[in-house]
Amino acid sequence: SPDCSFTCHYRCRALVRLDCSGPLGAGQEDDGAEQVLEKDTNVDEPSEWEKTELDQAQVEQRIKEYNSQINSNLFMSLNKDGSYTGFIKVQLKLVRPVSVPATKRVPTLQAGRTGPRTQGVKRRTSFYLPKGTVKHLHILSHTRASEVIDALLRKFTVVDNPRKFALFERSEKDEQVYLRKLADEEQPLRLRLLAGPSEKVLSFVLKENETGEVNWDAFTLPELHNFLRILQREEEEHVRRLRHRYAHCRQKMQEAL
Repeated sequence: SPDCSFTCHYRCRALVRLDCSGPLGAGQEDDGAEQVLEKDTNVDEPSEWEKTELDQAQVEQRIKEYNSQINSNLFMSLNKDGSYTGFIKVQLKLVRPVSVPATKRVPTLQAGRTGPRTQGVKRRTSFYLPKGTVKHLHILSHTRASEVIDALLRKFTVVDNPRKFALFERSEKDEQVYLRKLADEEQPLRLRLLAGPSEKVLSFVLKENETGEVNWDAFTLPELHNFLRILQREEEEHVRRLRHRYAHCRQKMQEAL
């Protein structure tokens, strides 16, 4: 795809369901790394918002203040039972490919008198999600972080194990970026309400769940071969960029001479 920049087999295109937001605009290119210092904190170290406790009156007041500060229709609403609903925005920053289900039937290029034939796809299709993909989710105050991950994977028909992913709380302070992995039981909408609508103060990011050493024995042979191809492409691209940079420096030096 020229817009989303994801890659898949031509016969598997019908399996891919993505909301393509079109080509990236100027200044939107993301190389997957933060431009400022990124600090990972432990999940056991709660943020200042996680420590805050609100009674019913304070929740109602916070919702009014929140709604007065946003410039869209993504309001929060207080329910009669004391819970509340609202929207969170999650940015997907995945560096590895994801897989879609192989149970769907896709049309082949051969067509008979009765119309196009279909055949089952026997293996999963892997592709990269477009860089900078963002999703808005309408959730409840008691919706857990693990449920947000499940909902995101369903929206993109991703069949990978949800434990491979983690929801992170991202904040900017003093020109540094702080990331904190949310525990499964934490409530993202509650954090959103306590932090306010500012994306710099608090935003949510879906990333790979780095739990330590990779257990390569847990992957199938096709997956391992696919990883090798991905590593080769990444290595070739890195070498190309290095050569281009040194060639540019060499040219500048020759011009100075």
